Amino acid sequence: MTAFAAVTGVLETYFDGLYHADIERLGAVFHPKAIYATADETPLLYRTMDDYFPVVAKRVSPASRNEVRRDVIDSIEFAGENTAFARVRCSIGTKDFIDFLTLVRTDGAWRIMAKIFQITEREG
Repeated sequence: MTAFAAVTGVLETYFDGLYHADIERLGAVFHPKAIYATADETPLLYRTMDDYFPVVAKRVSPASRNEVRRDVIDSIEFAGENTAFARVRCSIGTKDFIDFLTLVRTDGAWRIMAKIFQITEREG
């Protein structure tokens, strides 16, 4: 499998995890030491995976509300054999997200090391 295909697979599992509010899927794609942050909240929202996964587990999933999926991979860039960057978009409820995901390849597997994101409210 190419690195591009492997990272694309990680991103597809990431989208599935968000859509189903499935922390097992998300746990498979996030590095255990990953960070989650946005400056769209005051103060800056910063979470570790130990903080983030319980929040996701409590969500009513978009799948259970039969929401239309709006998952898009805008770009994937590689800095070398073990580092990649992806710009992706998705929606949950009335919120649209632009995620900047930094990925690392460790022990032969690609994992998300950082999720930095922008939130916008979608109108009606």
